[in-house]
Amino acid sequence: MGKFSDNRLKISTFKLNALLDITLAINDNVSVTELIRRYEKMLTDDLDIGKVIVLKFSDKWECLLNSGFANSFFGKVDVERDLDIYDEISFITSEPQQFPELVDIVIPVTHKDKAIAYVLIGDIEEEGEGVSPIIKHLRFIQTLSNIITVAIENKRLFQESLRQEALKKEMELASKMQSMLIPTSEKLPSHDFIRMQAFYHPHFEVGGDYYDVIQLSKNDVGFCIADVSGKGISAAILMSNFQANLRALYTADQSLTDTLTRLNKSVLNSAEGEKFITLFIARYNYQTRKLTYVNAGHNPPFLYEFGSEKLSQLDSGCVGMGMLDELPFINEASLTLDQPSKLFCYTDGLVEVIQDSGVEFGTEDLEKELCNPDSLEDNIATIIENQKIMEGSAAIFDDISIIGAEFPGKNGFS
Repeated sequence: MGKFSDNRLKISTFKLNALLDITLAINDNVSVTELIRRYEKMLTDDLDIGKVIVLKFSDKWECLLNSGFANSFFGKVDVERDLDIYDEISFITSEPQQFPELVDIVIPVTHKDKAIAYVLIGDIEEEGEGVSPIIKHLRFIQTLSNIITVAIENKRLFQESLRQEALKKEMELASKMQSMLIPTSEKLPSHDFIRMQAFYHPHFEVGGDYYDVIQLSKNDVGFCIADVSGKGISAAILMSNFQANLRALYTADQSLTDTLTRLNKSVLNSAEGEKFITLFIARYNYQTRKLTYVNAGHNPPFLYEFGSEKLSQLDSGCVGMGMLDELPFINEASLTLDQPSKLFCYTDGLVEVIQDSGVEFGTEDLEKELCNPDSLEDNIATIIENQKIMEGSAAIFDDISIIGAEFPGKNGFS
């Protein structure tokens, strides 16, 4: 009786010391590798387990520890098929098994009633009448595995939170850098020859929309609006590259046709055929009141002439940048704005929304808001308010950019 009590005391002392050792290690923030090493030592050296494999779930199932089983064991296990059927410690030596090697015991490890790990034990040593001494430690193994698994998962989540925080800061910096490339309305020309307005609202921190205004000469101003296919960081990087190329290539002595031919090659080199850019690019001369433009696969801007109350779309042009190795044609168009007019350019995020039936596209609301004597600034403000853009409308799923201009006509703005 005394020997039995001594053994029980010895076992209890070992378990308490083991739990204390692991808890202290966790509190000391030892590495995952060191935690697994101590855990494996307790199972194999102290508890004499011949073969053990621990499968852990984080984003997916992975092998946390494999001691004694073949290296290919985990790859041949279907957790849903082979292990989800066990919700308590189970002896399965005599059961039909799908495992590549014989497994004697399955120990599920749960957290908040959900399996986060499975401990599979094999090659148990039998003694006496076939009762393994391991059986006396199964609850302890389950508890120990739970502590280890949760600790490792907490470490992973902590590292992930640090990574996410670093990524967030990088995205905030990228957003600030990108916003520096896009002129605000306050920096756009507004004088007796032209009045320009703009609005920019990326769906994520960074976006694939872009607009710009370039003073080409004393009497010529160039402007454009563009949209990269796709969203997110890759679209934003391509757009930043495109902005640099456009600024370098769009000059007073270069025609729009030549500019687009060279831009198409630069986009092909940058995107390697994986993305393309739609673009509306124009040039306006203050003295002749001549507007020259090319629409490269972009949403046709609206031109509203106040005197005639005529609304038209500017759609002459070519295919988008980066769609083809060579642009098969470029239709460069021109018109003289003799009467006061307003031009409204936008990206497709403004007119593509998610409805119950799917994605819908429509410009009717834009046309309605533009066909009036109101200023372009008022038109844009009304459109933004009506579509609840700044309120985070769930129907909007893309970047939204607007740039427009009011032209005075031959008799000025009055």
